[in-house]
Amino acid sequence: MSAFDYDLFVIGGGSGGVRAARMAAAEGASVGLAEESRMGGTCVIRGCVPKKLMVFASSYRETFDDARAYGWDLTDGPIYWPGFRGKLEAELDRLEGVYQRLLSGSGVDWVGQRATLRDPHEVELADGSVKSAKHILIATGGRPFVPDLPGSEHVITSDDIFHLPDLPKSMLIVGGGYIACEFACILHGLGVEVTQFYRGAQILRGFDDEARGLVAEKMIERGIHLRTGTNVLELQDRGADGTWVKATDGSHGIYDRVMYATGRDPNSRGLGLEDLGVEIGRRGQIVVDAYSQTAVPSIYAIGDVTDRVALTPVAIREGMAFTETVFKGNPTPVDHELIPSAIFTQPELGTVGLTEEAARDREPIDVYCSSFRPMQQSFAGREDRVLMKLIVSKATRKVLGCHIVAPQAGEMIQLVGIAVKMGATKEDFDRVMAVHPTMAEELVTMRAPVRSA
Repeated sequence: MSAFDYDLFVIGGGSGGVRAARMAAAEGASVGLAEESRMGGTCVIRGCVPKKLMVFASSYRETFDDARAYGWDLTDGPIYWPGFRGKLEAELDRLEGVYQRLLSGSGVDWVGQRATLRDPHEVELADGSVKSAKHILIATGGRPFVPDLPGSEHVITSDDIFHLPDLPKSMLIVGGGYIACEFACILHGLGVEVTQFYRGAQILRGFDDEARGLVAEKMIERGIHLRTGTNVLELQDRGADGTWVKATDGSHGIYDRVMYATGRDPNSRGLGLEDLGVEIGRRGQIVVDAYSQTAVPSIYAIGDVTDRVALTPVAIREGMAFTETVFKGNPTPVDHELIPSAIFTQPELGTVGLTEEAARDREPIDVYCSSFRPMQQSFAGREDRVLMKLIVSKATRKVLGCHIVAPQAGEMIQLVGIAVKMGATKEDFDRVMAVHPTMAEELVTMRAPVRSA
């Protein structure tokens, strides 16, 4: 008989923790799991899923305009926010139920309580009960970061945006990362007057300069008041009038709502990790090795709490690799290179591999690039442009990076990511026949580089 209550205890019921728990249980392990909030974690409850549904909802305003340009006789009006919000909340309830049933059906014992660590093999639940486990997996994700400044108690974060009782008439979004930019586009599409402050010179730091420049240009053209080189000095609650904001450039204004999207921190506070010898990094991340093991051999961590690559599919893959390593005896590191990703701005940005800036610092490159007005939007009279860009090694001819700014860029970059991950060369791309007429055909028809570096 085992000396422990469980072979594995997972703290955190998000995508990574649930996948690890289910896979371990499928291998015959006894598994417990604790989640203090809603089952499904950031992605399902307050991240990817509700955000993408809001992206869909916000895109219809332009669709109505385009439909009229194509000859449809229709009228449009403001979104009925209570109706959408009600359906959104019902969908999140449904998905949470799916996660709960998946766990129960897998034989995982789960509880809706906070859990902290007492020692390398024991966790204490909020009700005071203690559970022991041979292995403990931390999968507690991340939390929004709001800087400490006068009036910061009056702001909301991306966690709150899905539960607003009413859509504000105006909103200030502070931040320049993908969460800030996505919600700027979403809320503008829903009819909110959006102002965005970012302290840096250009939004979407870390992404390809040409691609992020085009996204910023199109956001401004759509009517988003994007102000770079600008930050907040002070906020004051003005009651029914909204929130008064003083900016670093000396300007001030009143907004119905102020949302901070200034990054997310690993959610490692108060778990008792430091007392056990688990190393915690400067940003609060749990430091792990290639196999997600901490400095304490029985304790592992996956997902955003490790601050490696904060993406849901990465957390899921790390959970699967953990199970392979610990419960199948097959040591499996996770490959964090060449991960495709998408930013659901309007237009979308899809990316995989190196940016032009990073690639030219590493080796000589050729840049193949095409920017044009897509047929669908051009016919409707819109000035939208898309960007298709390949970064190619001069020495090996491998495609080192691909960057797409276009409607449905996320769908395209998933497929391009397969080719780039396989090590495809530019000539491999060239050998593929174009699908015409599509936007993506440009990826296989660009014959001459626009520049070399």
